[in-house]
Amino acid sequence: MATTVTPAPLLGSGRLYLRRFTRNRGALLGVVLFVLLVLFSVFGGRFTDFAHTDADFTALTQPPSAAHPFGTNQGGNDVYAEAVHGLQRSLVIAVAVSALTTVLAAVIGAGAAYVGGRLEKLTLAVIHFLLVVPSFLILALVSHRLAGDWRVLILVLTVFGWMTTARVVWSLSTSLRERDYVLAAEFMGVRPWRIVARHIIPNLGSLLVVNLTLGVVATVLSETALSFLGFGVQTPDVSLGTMLADGSGTITSAPWLFAFPAGLLVLLTVSMTLVGDGLRDALDPTSISAASGGAR
Repeated sequence: MATTVTPAPLLGSGRLYLRRFTRNRGALLGVVLFVLLVLFSVFGGRFTDFAHTDADFTALTQPPSAAHPFGTNQGGNDVYAEAVHGLQRSLVIAVAVSALTTVLAAVIGAGAAYVGGRLEKLTLAVIHFLLVVPSFLILALVSHRLAGDWRVLILVLTVFGWMTTARVVWSLSTSLRERDYVLAAEFMGVRPWRIVARHIIPNLGSLLVVNLTLGVVATVLSETALSFLGFGVQTPDVSLGTMLADGSGTITSAPWLFAFPAGLLVLLTVSMTLVGDGLRDALDPTSISAASGGAR
């Protein structure tokens, strides 16, 4: 008797990417770690009676205890409450800057590549100029002059953070603008901004998603470095960088002041790196893990 072979159902692109991603154990571990960190930053304050600005003058530089799970600093502030608020502040800055820089890079890079001509040359000139400018010094000076407001920090990090990705987007978009579907849209009279938004940028989705994820790591490290040097978030506000700066001088006498924010920073960077690597493998059909995940 003849045997009927039923073909395997085809997976949609979204389900295929999700399947590849979920087969990556490192990526799943990164997602779990990141979700736990977000939950800690949002709901962790409910498990303490202290705010990050409260001072307990009866417990100055005290090690972890029942009243203060992460101990206290030199001013009597609860390190646990500071860690919750500091992680929340660092996450808000990192996610906002990463999202804004990704959007700016996509719009400017793809738009310049599609329009071409003088606008393209001018855009590339601005990008190349900003890439050679000592942006870290400018960031430090601007944020310090404006009293370390975290909203200003988001603005200046965004202004000096989009150029590298925009350069990559422009390079890839120069080939996409010659594709048949773009030429067909031009022939049909579709407006240039709609062509860029609907036909060029979506085809760079894998690059932009990975950049968005890994951009969180880069922004966290930049914000931490600025705050550590005294140019980022300023008191009475607090971030992981300011906590590391406060604890750097007491590593031997009060190690908990440095250990807890350093641990949160390591967990955050590791989690986002694992997620970014997992997304890159899932969205890149030439990677080994993507090929093995999509073959089954």
